[in-house]
Amino acid sequence: MARQWTIQLLRGDRGSSLVELALVTPVLLTILIGAVDIGRMYFMSIEVAGAADAGALYGVQSVSDATGIQAIVLADAPDATNLTAVSIYGCECADGTSSSIACASAPSCTGNNLVYWVNVTATATFTPLVPWPGIPSSVTIRNTSQMRSGNL
Repeated sequence: MARQWTIQLLRGDRGSSLVELALVTPVLLTILIGAVDIGRMYFMSIEVAGAADAGALYGVQSVSDATGIQAIVLADAPDATNLTAVSIYGCECADGTSSSIACASAPSCTGNNLVYWVNVTATATFTPLVPWPGIPSSVTIRNTSQMRSGNL
């Protein structure tokens, strides 16, 4: 009688769903965590791009205020880790023929159409939730935004 019950137990498929779940769960969790990491990295890249744009927009209004540009970039991307901003400004002719970095010597333009430009590069470091094999432990995300003011 006990032997017959054991044979029926071994032939039944009552535990097969649990075994399948145990085999598939790690794969599904790995895919889920990978998707979350990719989403976080994409979000950070959008945030860094927006911060660079905000810094450049402020920069064309106050071209030589590097501290203010840095503050605007940091305020615009509060979730980005190790965020830094580097800004360069200059003047150029409206038609783009001649340019000067930091407006050290104003370029000679026909019609006196001089404009300011600002170039802001924002850089942040992304760290994944899980150390993935073959993928670096941190990724540098960098975005550059350049804007020009109107005629001066």
